[in-house]
Amino acid sequence: MASKNISTIPFSVLDLAMVIENKSITHTFNNSSDLAQHVEKWGYNRYWLAEHHNMEGIASSATVILIGYIASKTSTLRVGSGGIMLPNHAPLIVAEQFGTLETLYPQRIDLGLGRAPGTDQLTAYALRRDQKAAMKFSENIKELQLYLSASNKTGQVRAIPGEGLDIPIWILGSSTDSAYLVASLGLPYAFASHFAPAQLHQALAIYHQNFRPSMQQKKPYAMACVNAILLIQMKKQKNLPLLSRNCFWVLLQVSAKNYKLQLNYQNFI
Repeated sequence: MASKNISTIPFSVLDLAMVIENKSITHTFNNSSDLAQHVEKWGYNRYWLAEHHNMEGIASSATVILIGYIASKTSTLRVGSGGIMLPNHAPLIVAEQFGTLETLYPQRIDLGLGRAPGTDQLTAYALRRDQKAAMKFSENIKELQLYLSASNKTGQVRAIPGEGLDIPIWILGSSTDSAYLVASLGLPYAFASHFAPAQLHQALAIYHQNFRPSMQQKKPYAMACVNAILLIQMKKQKNLPLLSRNCFWVLLQVSAKNYKLQLNYQNFI
């Protein structure tokens, strides 16, 4: 299969809202806003935030609120979740929250869903009232889709706002098991190759080979999350190869057929 040139792949950003040592969380949120505004100017496509809990160095626990904050500071970026950990939430609440975001920022909101808790086991227990929710991931996705559909207008339980809105749903994964699930649902797939790089190509192959068209997605469509490393070197000290290093995450959208990537170094910031 032919490789896809990196210059033709749309770039996006995954932000964990990481807290810098000796800096405040307010500083973190300001940094996120500043980064979103810059990448919007540079032509990036999406800006996603990830749900994590009980981590002193990560401030993205209230993911939905941060999505609204970033959307309010930008004008063209698609803003969304990478992702909302669905087992931590009732599908109806997610539908209402993202319905509200989509109403405020039309055609700019993405809903990425994950199955992991985004935290340790004790905190996951505190978050979840149904400890078997992760086992019902596929079922809960379908329930969420129902609440967002126009066909639920006559349903006894409705998401208002949310019902009938065009909010793209993505499924996150980091294993081949997730590839089979997303393919069966006919939804876009975001693979976490920033921490599971060895399974990227196998998972994408499984996804493409087993994809079933759906109302939302007629053809397979995937995105790979990769680590981006920024190197800073002072010109006057040529013998010092590395003075500073910063790591963050970039989302690469991959077409339906050409999903093999040849990555090279590029200045992202």
